[in-house]
Amino acid sequence: MSNVAFLFPGQGAQAVGMAQQLIETAPEAKALFDQASEVLGYNLAELCISGPAETLNTTDHSQPAIFVASLAALESLKNENPELVSACSATAGLSLGEYTALVFAGVMSFEDGLRVVQERGLAMQAAAELTQSGMVSVVGLETDQVEKVVAEVRQEGEILQLANFLCPGNIVVSGHTEACGRLEEPANAEGARMVMPLTVAGAFHTPLMQPAVERLTAVLENVTLHAPRIPVVSNVDATAHDDPEEIRQLLVQQVVSPVRWEDSMNKLLADGTEQFYEIGPGRVLRGLLKRIARKVPCENVSC
Repeated sequence: MSNVAFLFPGQGAQAVGMAQQLIETAPEAKALFDQASEVLGYNLAELCISGPAETLNTTDHSQPAIFVASLAALESLKNENPELVSACSATAGLSLGEYTALVFAGVMSFEDGLRVVQERGLAMQAAAELTQSGMVSVVGLETDQVEKVVAEVRQEGEILQLANFLCPGNIVVSGHTEACGRLEEPANAEGARMVMPLTVAGAFHTPLMQPAVERLTAVLENVTLHAPRIPVVSNVDATAHDDPEEIRQLLVQQVVSPVRWEDSMNKLLADGTEQFYEIGPGRVLRGLLKRIARKVPCENVSC
């Protein structure tokens, strides 16, 4: 079997109805949701299946939901195709998805991972509520062009920066709401094909998430981390790390640092990955990969 990497989605992949078929037909997936509901203190399966969407879409609910749904899809795949799961030689996850990848790689247990993800979601939601902020997708410009536009519109005292490097021509800018609102006109003048505000609680992956760092640090300090059994490429530096303490620090840095997803995919490709699988809800990562390496196959294992 060719070199295989598993990719796990981040926030935004959630949708009401996700994981319903898995919960109803795969006992191992239902068991994971039941365990998660005990940890979280609410019925996660019911929220995923029935919503309401406005609850599922909040940061503090969507993060545990995507984390558990992705691992439920993985459990189902283990049952259906154990050889494929055993053949996976590397992994990565987008933002929140990095925690899913770390659980898959044996760095932390499912229950510990869920507790951290729950606290991460709550901490990021709380940080977002302190300041009017947001994120904007800019499509069709090179990195230096987006940097030029950001420098042009950012005023003194404002935070506005490139936060997600997703694929060529697809960059997310994050910062204060007023600064985000000034992006569209100069970005269009520069040649952008689309400038679209994202439906998120706040300016993730910028210093505006600093209030979340203390809470995330505290919960991670109480979690035992192990060396990964396969490489997990970090969002922060697009590199795989073996030292559990380095991984712990990088997870804290991740909430205030840009996500280097394009670099992460290029790292996996350079290391010989020939086949990708996107495990969990949505098809975002598959679409991004097609823009990075058009001929490299990526299949969805959805929920």
